Amino acid sequence: MAFISKKRKKIASKVEINKMYSLKEASSLVKEVTTCKFDASVDLHIRLGVDPKKADQAIRGTVTLPHGTGKTKTVLVLCTPDKEADAKAAGADFVGLDEYVTKIEGGWVDVDVIIATPSVMPKIGKLGKVLGPRNLMPNPKTGTVSNDVAGAVNEVKKGKIAFKIDKNAIIHASVGRVSFSADKIAENSQELLNIIIKSKPSTAKGIYLKGISMASTMSPGIAIDTKGFIH
Repeated sequence: MAFISKKRKKIASKVEINKMYSLKEASSLVKEVTTCKFDASVDLHIRLGVDPKKADQAIRGTVTLPHGTGKTKTVLVLCTPDKEADAKAAGADFVGLDEYVTKIEGGWVDVDVIIATPSVMPKIGKLGKVLGPRNLMPNPKTGTVSNDVAGAVNEVKKGKIAFKIDKNAIIHASVGRVSFSADKIAENSQELLNIIIKSKPSTAKGIYLKGISMASTMSPGIAIDTKGFIH
């Protein structure tokens, strides 16, 4: 039987097991029940009433969080030489093509986001086996395939994140850090939920938002009342 410290028990006791919290309440409480000594990530876990095995219900998309994620993302731009200056000026951490394709083939994936121009996609298509499982493969649906590399880089640096439903019909996404104010956590969470609600497939029947939970790294989950959202 795992040992639970007195501190952990005290923290856990602050979250009422059968209570459904409002988004505002959860955003405040998550700051109180975090035990990490570092600036932990605050995440939303959203269970949807869809079948992810059906192509039209495999929900994915992007959202620009109004207050960012609290983490500076490392961006690689794969493009032709004429786009390199724009990418670098926008703040891309790595810019190029052939040398990075070779590095990725060798297993290098030390980036958070990869952006590519449409013209180079045939060259990087072979990297799908490496990038796909890590959700790093550029995709037009997430805005990571674009001729406007400067605009794409700026959006990522300002807090644009991609989300994707998993095989259990759950979307996991970071909405900030515990150092954020409760208002900022709530506003970021609301923006993500707004986009997910708008993404409801017309073929989805029954309850769409089945469950929402908020938690920080190593904290207990806080159940959020879905009745406060149109679904």
